[in-house]
Amino acid sequence: MQLRLHRYSDPATFVLGLAALRRTGLTPRGLLFLALDPSGAVHLGVPNDVDEVTRIRVGDKMSLAWPLEGRYYHFDCVHRLRDGRFSFNGDRRLKDPGDVVEVAGLIADFLKVSGAPDVFFGCNRHQPGSWLVVDKHATALHEAGFVGVRPFRNVLLARRVMDHRLWQLETNGDRLDDWQPLWESPLGNLLYVERRIINDRLVLTCERGLIEVDLSELPRVKERARVMMQTGFAVVGRVDNGNPAFAVTQGKLEPWGIDAPRPAVLIGTPGGSLAALGAALAEAAQKNEPSSG
Repeated sequence: MQLRLHRYSDPATFVLGLAALRRTGLTPRGLLFLALDPSGAVHLGVPNDVDEVTRIRVGDKMSLAWPLEGRYYHFDCVHRLRDGRFSFNGDRRLKDPGDVVEVAGLIADFLKVSGAPDVFFGCNRHQPGSWLVVDKHATALHEAGFVGVRPFRNVLLARRVMDHRLWQLETNGDRLDDWQPLWESPLGNLLYVERRIINDRLVLTCERGLIEVDLSELPRVKERARVMMQTGFAVVGRVDNGNPAFAVTQGKLEPWGIDAPRPAVLIGTPGGSLAALGAALAEAAQKNEPSSG
């Protein structure tokens, strides 16, 4: 897929640019990359051919590579919540240029007009950060260690850096610091939380493998499957449209997360099975091992 990059000097020009792109038929599905540079300029990646928008899957976005060299601070996703609230994940250095909340708010407005609950962008190497915005006031959740935030029903789910538990925060109340542990990993610290929840299922990447959990009976969390491995693979997302596939990145395993992740690759699996994914990843890791001879 060929990308077209738009540069906007500030949020005022960005909102005009978004409106113009929407008139050409662009939808949230076609927002491929969103980043700020150190000057505060907004960089938006969209398909070169707007007709490709209807064929784009979230997994396809995650396999794309950002085409520019230099310092860019990337967004991972933006989620609309209730009562004008929204959350977003991305590089924690997004705050440095100064307009990150306004830019994320413009995307949240674009989602509202389009009738979409969220948007996901391509994968990039960065320092994980997460924010919750209420009445235009942003709380940097990562300052308390909570990253990889995902809305689900009336709660936010997140991992905590250097921690082995999945956490939740009620979104119906006014307490933004009342995180509660929800589930404990038997495979070490949580290093990555799958970007979106499909059919009440979520894949958690841990120090010693992958675990798929069922959230249908929240606050009870049930383990569905696990795969033991320590190869630096992490599940970013999945495609579930008749041809199930996992979007998988690879980087260096660290106790705090996955360092230097690459653009994801799509790995097809019969029935969307985590066990089948594990077998495919084990085979890939074996092929990548240097030969002993």
